Amino acid sequence: MGRDFLILIVKLLLGELVMSTKLTGSQIVCQALLNEGVEVVFGLPGGAILPLYGVLRQFPQLKHVLVRHEQGAAHAADGYSRSTGKVGVAFATSGPGATNLITGLATAMMDSAPLVAITGQVGRSAIGTDAFQETDITGITLPVTKHNYLVMRADDIGKTIHEAFHIARTGRPGPVLIDIPKDVFQEEAYYDPDVLVTIPGYTVPTKANLPDVVDAVDLINRSDRPVILAGHGVIISKAHNELKTLSEKSQIPVVTTLLGISSFPEDHILSCGFPGMHGMAYASLILDQSDLIIGIGTRFDDRIVGDPKRFSVSSKKIHIDIDKSEIGKTVKIDVPVIGNIRDVLKQMNPKVIKKNRPEWIGHMEDLKRQHPSLDIPKSDHLLGQRVIRTLSDVTKGDAIICSGVGQHQMWAAQHFTFTEPNSWISSGGLGTMGYEVPSAIGAQMGNPNKLVWSICGDGGFQMTMMELATAKENNLPVKYGILNNNHLGMITQWQGLFYDHDYQAETYSGNPDFVKLAEAYGIKGIRVTNEKDLLASILEANGHPGPVIVDFVIEKVDNVYPMIPAGQSISELIEENA
Repeated sequence: MGRDFLILIVKLLLGELVMSTKLTGSQIVCQALLNEGVEVVFGLPGGAILPLYGVLRQFPQLKHVLVRHEQGAAHAADGYSRSTGKVGVAFATSGPGATNLITGLATAMMDSAPLVAITGQVGRSAIGTDAFQETDITGITLPVTKHNYLVMRADDIGKTIHEAFHIARTGRPGPVLIDIPKDVFQEEAYYDPDVLVTIPGYTVPTKANLPDVVDAVDLINRSDRPVILAGHGVIISKAHNELKTLSEKSQIPVVTTLLGISSFPEDHILSCGFPGMHGMAYASLILDQSDLIIGIGTRFDDRIVGDPKRFSVSSKKIHIDIDKSEIGKTVKIDVPVIGNIRDVLKQMNPKVIKKNRPEWIGHMEDLKRQHPSLDIPKSDHLLGQRVIRTLSDVTKGDAIICSGVGQHQMWAAQHFTFTEPNSWISSGGLGTMGYEVPSAIGAQMGNPNKLVWSICGDGGFQMTMMELATAKENNLPVKYGILNNNHLGMITQWQGLFYDHDYQAETYSGNPDFVKLAEAYGIKGIRVTNEKDLLASILEANGHPGPVIVDFVIEKVDNVYPMIPAGQSISELIEENA
């Protein structure tokens, strides 16, 4: 007998041994997770899920990270997923434990991050009786998950988990929730690790239809002023090289969406920043002045489009996306191309004519000179922009940056030069305050040898700062940079510009001393109040082997510019403080 045949026989015998031994539902969960390549799980135990926690010692290959709040588990799993490209996993108990996941699930859903959340449920006989800590979590999460399950038999657990991972990571990725009653965790069943995942009606697009590819290429080859609008889909499909090839071959400038940042190196001559409400003015202008927009893995969302009737009215538009439901949702599309981004670009690139566009590229450079969006104003006070610029210079872009939503997010996106894929982790679609603290924990767990900075607003930081204990407990060297202005900065900006300076509920007068807070958690704390200490503080934080909080005390009121008001167009661009 040949060696390969003997190996096959051994595998079959081992499979029969596995199938001949009954496992509890909890054991099946753990074994199925291992078979899906899971290494890290973020969670918080409670009554309904305790049977699952009771078997974790039997599976030491599964690293469990104990969070302080279930929202933190979901965001940490999200940050882990986005920074590694793997499926993140979160555990929570029934009732409030499960409902605490919802903001994290909605965040992942909006930004197409693959997660699997496993929740405990009350016992089968108690479902529907308003039992202690019972809630219909599958019903509640239906709008914020790609799919969800209520598993009523231990026999179905293994198959369900493998289905969930397949759904989460394929097509347009997203979160999937699996709800398991307490007694199903305890029930015994057989587990087949080689079960085939077949989901009727669920297909995963790969290559695009050839006529659509030909039509798209024809538009590109005939255009004089094309622009690529690269979105998060490029990162998800790992199409960075293919995007670069298309851009360089046909000399097409690349504008990225907020979540598309890091899909194209920002130090590249053809990079033109990100457009829209708080994007670079020149990025919005080049979109407006183009004759062809090639949207790749982007939703053409409202923060970029503004008024759809006035968005780049002179341009044709190609939309390449894996999700056909996004086509034509906000703007009229001339050529839709449905398929996996990487596969589609591999189809297109050989057919695209090699071109030089000196006039168009020169015009892009002129726009950058005429609209210097990244100029930092002079100030006697420490500015958030200067903090980010210095951090970028120190790290030379070699860091993972996590942010929540608000002014700190915009300054990070504007002033950090991203050169590596998967290095920008932010809540884009949902705009979740507090995302920045736990997502950085997940990113650090997934990238133990990378420098991770969490750029925080003082408002968002306080929403999830309990997860500092998680960072300390696991000795994760995350650097938390708080841009501390004692304000909800973006609220202050909007109230000043659009609500006649009617400032309400925008000032934090009771912020804690963040350095003392760091000390309370056993974490190194640094305070920076002026620009001369800025560089030294960042270097000190980077050199510290554990977590660090850096309290950057910045200018109290400092608007983010440029700005295009919500629902408006490039003609309403605001570039400086009036």
